[in-house]
Amino acid sequence: MAVWIQAQQLQGEALHQMQSLYGQHFPIEVRHYLSQWIESQTWDSIDLENPQEEFRAKRLLESLVQELQKKAEHQVGEDGFLLKIKLGHYANQLKSTYDRCPLELVRCIKHILYTEQRLVREANDSSSPGGGLLDSMSQKHLQINQSFEELRMMTQDTENDLRKLQHNQEYFIIQYQESLRIQAQLSSLSTLPPADRLLREPALQTKRATVEAWLTREANTLQKYRLDLAEKHQKTLQLLHKQQTIILDDELIQWKRRQQLAGNGGPPEGGLDVVQSWCEKLAETNWQNRQQIRRAEHLRQQLPIPGPIEELLTDLNKQITDIISALVTSTFIIEKQPPQVLKTQTKFAATVRLLVGGKLNVHMNPPQVKATIISEQQAKALLKKENTRNDSSGEILNNNCVMEYHQATGTLSAHFRNMSLKRIKRSDRRGAESVTEEKFTILFESQFSVGGNELMFQVKTLSLPVVVIVHGSQDNNATATVLWDNAFAEPGRVPFSVPDKVLWPQLCEALNMKFKAEVQSTRGLSEENLVFLAQKAFSSSSINPEEYRSLTMTWSQFNRESLPGRNFTFWQWFDGVMELTKKHLKPHWNDGAILGFVNKQQAQDMLMSKPNGTFLLRFSDSEIGGITIAWVAENPNKAGERLVWNLMPYTTKDFSIRSLADRISDLNHLLFLYPDRPKDEVFSKYYTPPLSKAVDGYVKPQIKQVVPEFATASSDSASGNQYMDQASSPSVSHTHTYGLYPPSADSIMDGDGDFDLDDTMDVARHVEELLRRPMESQWIGHTQS
Repeated sequence: MAVWIQAQQLQGEALHQMQSLYGQHFPIEVRHYLSQWIESQTWDSIDLENPQEEFRAKRLLESLVQELQKKAEHQVGEDGFLLKIKLGHYANQLKSTYDRCPLELVRCIKHILYTEQRLVREANDSSSPGGGLLDSMSQKHLQINQSFEELRMMTQDTENDLRKLQHNQEYFIIQYQESLRIQAQLSSLSTLPPADRLLREPALQTKRATVEAWLTREANTLQKYRLDLAEKHQKTLQLLHKQQTIILDDELIQWKRRQQLAGNGGPPEGGLDVVQSWCEKLAETNWQNRQQIRRAEHLRQQLPIPGPIEELLTDLNKQITDIISALVTSTFIIEKQPPQVLKTQTKFAATVRLLVGGKLNVHMNPPQVKATIISEQQAKALLKKENTRNDSSGEILNNNCVMEYHQATGTLSAHFRNMSLKRIKRSDRRGAESVTEEKFTILFESQFSVGGNELMFQVKTLSLPVVVIVHGSQDNNATATVLWDNAFAEPGRVPFSVPDKVLWPQLCEALNMKFKAEVQSTRGLSEENLVFLAQKAFSSSSINPEEYRSLTMTWSQFNRESLPGRNFTFWQWFDGVMELTKKHLKPHWNDGAILGFVNKQQAQDMLMSKPNGTFLLRFSDSEIGGITIAWVAENPNKAGERLVWNLMPYTTKDFSIRSLADRISDLNHLLFLYPDRPKDEVFSKYYTPPLSKAVDGYVKPQIKQVVPEFATASSDSASGNQYMDQASSPSVSHTHTYGLYPPSADSIMDGDGDFDLDDTMDVARHVEELLRRPMESQWIGHTQS
């Protein structure tokens, strides 16, 4: 169903939010009458940060205007006449608004469509049986909006009281001037004859006494008004502070936490539109109350009346200034984080945003933002407000950027598009800490004033921890540091402390999140997979998941200490599995064709109960980023005996030569994928199509995989030779060869009965090179002309 059709069914606050998306920058009538056309365009394919996309944006603007004009021309009748004029006006208005900045039109429509989709999704989810969490969120958002309504009414109430106070004070001043005039008249009586003085003096004294009595009563009344108003402001500020705490310390911190988990492959953190709208309401309400308190202070200065009001107003002014300061500094955030594994001499980007910039008119004098890289120790000193003497831990090129205001979306942001870390200065490392465990952060800072230089702000914000590398080989270990930090960092921590050990289920959650994101699959790690990982991590043989729930894993176990009997860590092995799956095995993992997390003994137990030719795919225990095939077959050296065979592991370099599906197709002794699926049913859709016939007399070579110990020749009408692989090895066979090798494997098998990859790959590459060369005349199908 079209988004617009569903959007029109929104109710309550969701409908209000949807309606607020539209205005002169993009009329809702345009959305309505061109809904189908708008939703059919590829807005998301345009990169707003790339100026070269402006041509495409211009064409979309022209098409939008043409569609509007076409729609207008088709309007007939009395009602159609008015609509025709209106749509024509909108066409001209949009062309005038976006002709010089067509990318802003794309930004505006992307923002509208994203928000509508989110509102519709939230409405649908909240009405579904599993929408309990969203119901809770909606309830919380409803409470926030109700508090804003209460604040609006309280602010309006104090505004009315302030006006009443001002009116009463102005009348008091008039009466006070009247009392001064009467006093002057009484003083002038001394110059009159006694008879005249006695005649006029009693009336003036009576009048003076009446006015002075009124002034005394009114002064007390004014003082009470002032105190009552100050008390109301105090209550407003208390609610403001509470509301601001909920939004900044709950909603915004949760968004930042989601942003951090997204770095580990968690769901996207979501847009900031709702949070920004709340922050803008806070800014507006804060500023209105600040102005009211300043006006109350001005009234007090205009008519000083002894009492506690001066101290109260001073305290209120300090409170509201602190609240505004907290709002401004907390809403200076990093919308797009820099890469957390940062390689020197490599371009990177980041975006910072001031959520209240538009509401406080900061964009009227756009501030400049500066980016600096600092160490963990410097970050700690910065948060303690210690003097860091503007120290940095490196040099970033293109590290200054002016904030830009996008009127269509109301956002004020700075887009750093071409930063590059030129050099890095490392600190002394502690103990066993390696360079890939050292954390840095990008500090973004700016300063600006609001309210006509009434308040000056210096704002700073720190990026998520960054690990700096100088070579791609460090990426693996740097990613481990980032994953551990993102997964287990606690809110409000001292930079960048993380627990040294975590519960195994917590780590499982992080690994599963990372695996699904890296492999780009909805198929995550099953409980059986996680038990396998626990067995590897803790050197255990237990298959009971409950036994691992209370165990903890330290950072050293995760990525500092090698696994028993291996020269790599737990993380390095797991990361190798992810890389291999992401690059070469993704479709097979998604199809469920790869069991993967199964050890050699488990594979044997599973296959021995299955028919000969049944095979499974499992990740190698002994090699980083390797996968092997295990299958069951007869032992040709001992009648009646069945064995499980394991091929030497395939790695990325093997699959760059020939894919997994083609390799499985080549091995004719592999018949059924465990438990009982014919292999062609699973893999045939991934087979490489047969090579075409000879061109210009040359026969194209074809590479096929054979297992030397299992290959025998038989006739084949298509190729002339077919290799039928049969078991003959006592333990493990090998596939990394191209051609038929002698049955005797002693020269190419290692001590464990596995084929030696290095030796046999040399032969394979030699054969492949020969096949790529032009064939000699005796191989040419006919005489060349």
